[in-house]
Amino acid sequence: MAVFAQSAPCWVDVQLSDLEAGKRFYGGLFGWTFRAGDGMPFADAYSGGELVAALAAKQDGRMPTTWGVYFATDDILATVALIRKAGGQVITDPVRADRAGVLAQAADPGGAVFGLWQAGDRAGFEKQNAPGSFCWTEVYTRQPERVDAFYEEVFGFQGTDIELPGGEGGSGRPEPFRVWSPAGTEPGEDTAIGGRAVITDAFPEMMPSYFLNYFAVADCVGVAETAVRLGGRITAPPMDIPYGRMAVLQDDQGAAFAVLQPTELLP
Repeated sequence: MAVFAQSAPCWVDVQLSDLEAGKRFYGGLFGWTFRAGDGMPFADAYSGGELVAALAAKQDGRMPTTWGVYFATDDILATVALIRKAGGQVITDPVRADRAGVLAQAADPGGAVFGLWQAGDRAGFEKQNAPGSFCWTEVYTRQPERVDAFYEEVFGFQGTDIELPGGEGGSGRPEPFRVWSPAGTEPGEDTAIGGRAVITDAFPEMMPSYFLNYFAVADCVGVAETAVRLGGRITAPPMDIPYGRMAVLQDDQGAAFAVLQPTELLP
């Protein structure tokens, strides 16, 4: 079983109104295959036979249609206590998912929601950083200083500030960005496991803070075109960034995610 370092992203899932439609979309987009949960309204997703994500049917129609990321913890009760102490909110107290592990849901001081996972029989991803699997997560916030302090206190992240050319809001100006490295590593882009972006004035004032999760692909342009063909949308067209070529998409039910064609896979 894979072992994830403390605070590393270890899992993603998406909450959908129509589970079967979600299986058709992501099966067509990423080539995923699925295995239904034992009597439960969710499906595990596999890429090349390796576990990469889960699709879940929303139990309440008021729940957002969204991709969520989970961070590994060796002691979920201690992490929940840290979240409260650091100014975050615990949305769902720790609950056991049979023998798979223990999960909780929380929000940072800016309101971005994330999950915690204490592994039991299931550690998390069996495949990542390869086409068809998770490769990156970043939080978008209007309160960067407060949010930076929160993740540093709760997860021990070490931040490195960089500037990304072009601007996420299409302003053309470089935008501030911080990459996170786990505790005990040399901070910097080489060790980063996630990041923090700023929601700029280019976006509606009421846009909430959120996490954007990335999946690696071999052909960013082709995947974006396929998403549209399957009923999804392109919200940020393919663009070159220092790490490859990326696009932001929505599935046919409105869940947002990003795809990244790493530099080494560019023609």
